[in-house]
Amino acid sequence: MTEKPLVRRCMRDQVRDVLLERILEGTYAPGHRLIELELAAEFQISQSPVREALRELEAMGVVESQRYCGTRVRASDVREMQEAYELRAILEQNCAQLAVPLSAQTLAALESDLQDMQMSAAMQDVMCYSQAARSFHRHIVVESGNRLILQIWDNVQVRARLPFVAHYLVEELREFAAVHEPILRYLRNGDGVAAGDALRAMMQGLSSRMALLTTSHQVDSPEGEQAR
Repeated sequence: MTEKPLVRRCMRDQVRDVLLERILEGTYAPGHRLIELELAAEFQISQSPVREALRELEAMGVVESQRYCGTRVRASDVREMQEAYELRAILEQNCAQLAVPLSAQTLAALESDLQDMQMSAAMQDVMCYSQAARSFHRHIVVESGNRLILQIWDNVQVRARLPFVAHYLVEELREFAAVHEPILRYLRNGDGVAAGDALRAMMQGLSSRMALLTTSHQVDSPEGEQAR
């Protein structure tokens, strides 16, 4: 938990990012109540930026506010996660085509992300894998140069709940890390079409895995399962 006051940048954004990280890593389980007054005291700020941050999180779909009940962390919706991967498939396919040619600096960053994915997959470290995978894909979206797509992608990837998907697919993380190798190779060669096709296939594969989890009743709420 944060003990020091946040550095003043945009308090709302900082509070939002901290709360979002806690929700995604499972620190705040589904149903956990987020109380403005307590959070304001923790961050040593007024309630206004906390209230604004909670509104943004509600718009992202990770918390919900109910009259007389306050704001609580939402449980995962497997169908919503599946739809998020379907949308990411479309967005990232287009972004790869727009992103090439990539700079040497970006290619080096992607290589570093891939190495982190491979290492964390070998150790079955779900959170580290999720962070590296998110960084890899976001680099591609950023390099597309389309700020609106980036804004949409940031929202959609939160709803995809990768840490919780990775929790259920932990035995397959090495396989998913390996899928990124040809994507990076295509991008290095300037073949945005092939990279985009590979990204779309990977996201559609994840969507299909979520459908299987739903059909087989393996998961009702990944967040709740991980929190147990």
